[in-house]
Amino acid sequence: MPSWFKPVVFILCLLPLAGIGYELFFVYHANPVEFVLRELGEWALRFLLITLAVTPLRKLMGWAWIVPLRRMLGLYAFFYALLHLLVFFVADLNYSFARLWEEILKRPYITVGMAAFLLMVPLAVTSTNKMIKRLGGERWRALHRLIYASGALAVLHFYWLKASKANVSEPLIYAAILAVLLGYRMADRYGYAPRLKRRERV
Repeated sequence: MPSWFKPVVFILCLLPLAGIGYELFFVYHANPVEFVLRELGEWALRFLLITLAVTPLRKLMGWAWIVPLRRMLGLYAFFYALLHLLVFFVADLNYSFARLWEEILKRPYITVGMAAFLLMVPLAVTSTNKMIKRLGGERWRALHRLIYASGALAVLHFYWLKASKANVSEPLIYAAILAVLLGYRMADRYGYAPRLKRRERV
């Protein structure tokens, strides 16, 4: 991988945030807070799915070059999810932890959304080389399988949110993508998934 490639991908991952900022200040939205919340949440989900797609793409396409990007993509998923939560906490709840707790208990879609975020926290905290070394490769990999549950809960969070507005077509697309990605992993585990036949370059 060329030395310039990773910084370029890093900048590209920030473009959705720049786009949200541009629309917020230069495009009229009847409910700007809802717009920002929706966009940040969807980009968090997209980055989660992109992160989960790294292994299947490597095995199916032989794209070994994509593997070093997985950590950064996962951290961007956490970054957008954190911004999503912060906007909700500040703009909708006015910094109130009591109201946040009340919303978590009262609204199932917020309950599962918070659970999805909390599962991402240990993944972000242990993403450094130092933490990998401290935990050991096997324990680190076992811990990072939490991304599967986080992805499923994030899709459910989005589905229940949209179901309240009778619009579930988009969440179902994300659910289908997640099902394919997790299904490939399951098939690969038991030796049924297709792989690239030629030898991969590492």
